[in-house]
Amino acid sequence: MRGGMNNMQGMMKQMQKMQKKMEEEQEKLKEETVEGTAGGGMVTVVVSGHKEVLDVVIKEEVVDPDDIDMLQDLIVAATNEAMNKADALTSERLGKHTKGLNIPGMM
Repeated sequence: MRGGMNNMQGMMKQMQKMQKKMEEEQEKLKEETVEGTAGGGMVTVVVSGHKEVLDVVIKEEVVDPDDIDMLQDLIVAATNEAMNKADALTSERLGKHTKGLNIPGMM
């Protein structure tokens, strides 16, 4: 029985250490940015690792008052690409701390 308690304490310490590292990585993600582009770079959206849109750059040549729908589609496409990259970055950074573990609600 004693060995089981030591094993449980060791596992709890390991979980606390992993949680601390994951919190540190999440803080670092605030500073990371990713870009999504559409239309061959005509629209660029910059997103933080926390999935906040930080910047939208639209090249003048793509602005056509007679085709607002195309511009809107490019913005949506660039934003979705940036969000997918932010998700991938988060999975990469946090996933390295949970490899091999099957914890519900975790990466």
